This record gives sequence, structure tokens and C-alpha cells, in this order.
Amino acid sequence: MHPFALTAALNLDFLCIHPFRDGNGRVSRLLFLLACYHCGLEVGRYISLERLIEQNKERYYEVLEQSSQGWREGKHDPWPTINFLLYTLTQACKEFENRLGQIKGPRGEKTALVEAAIARQSGEFSVSDIQRVCPGVSVDLIRKVLKRLRGTEIECVGRGPAAKWRKNRIKKAK
Repeated sequence: MHPFALTAALNLDFLCIHPFRDGNGRVSRLLFLLACYHCGLEVGRYISLERLIEQNKERYYEVLEQSSQGWREGKHDPWPTINFLLYTLTQACKEFENRLGQIKGPRGEKTALVEAAIARQSGEFSVSDIQRVCPGVSVDLIRKVLKRLRGTEIECVGRGPAAKWRKNRIKKAK
């Protein structure tokens, strides 16, 4: 059985045992979070699973009720709870991805990346060579940086899409 299914079943068992007079739900969610960490599911470090469960509280209590029927006799169905907790983790992952997509790097970071890629080049190189080592940087930005460096640090060899670039040769003093 997948470790996540066991983690969700552990959560259900804890709630069915109901060891405390108050706070069983909070403790079970903390236990679930800890068990997720042990399974390598660490999205709860960045997105509050507690909040996502709270947002779906009615459904949460419904699935707990469904899954706990017959628990004392060993004739219960843990899958409604397992599926709900899996859904919650999926929502947390989606929210985490959305937040990552909103984070922007400091201004000029991509320009510095292109400049560093050009500095590492030896011999002739093309725009596509720079693109290959700078994924996520637009061709327009690469061309803008090349144009700015043209004449001082690099020179263009050829014309059009097949044009090559190379570092300027430093002339030795006599």
C-alpha cells in the first residue's frame, strides 16, 4: 500500500480512537502533517493544510463520518477519508505552484544571466547557443544584450538568423 494511504488511514484511526476530551481534530491534522513529511510530501511546509481542510470543513466531517462507520468492528471503509486528504494535498500543490509562478526575480537578473553566458563562450556562438544555456530568457532580451555589448565586448560575424558572434580580440600593445 502507498505510504500516503497509510498516513491517511493513521489519521482516521487516531480520530476514531478519540484519545482527548478536546483538540483531537487539531492533533490529528498535526499528526497527518508530520506523517506526510515522513513520506516526503512536504507541501504542508509552504501551504497550510489546516486552512484547506477548514475551507472544506463540511466535506471533511462527512468523509470522517462515512469512513468511521463500522470502525470498531473492523468493517469500515477508509477510502472516503483517504481520497479527501489526497484531494487536499493536490489543492495544496496547485496553490504552491501558483505562488511560485507569481514570484519574480530581481530586475536585471535575466540580463546578468545572458551576460554571464556570453562571458563563458569561447570562439564563435549564436543566439541559439545562448538560448540553450539560458532557458526562460526571451530571444528579444538576448538580442538586446548582444546589441548593447556589440563593438565593446563582442562583434557580429555575418548577418541574419545564422549570424555568429565572438568576443572582441584584444590587441596586444607593441
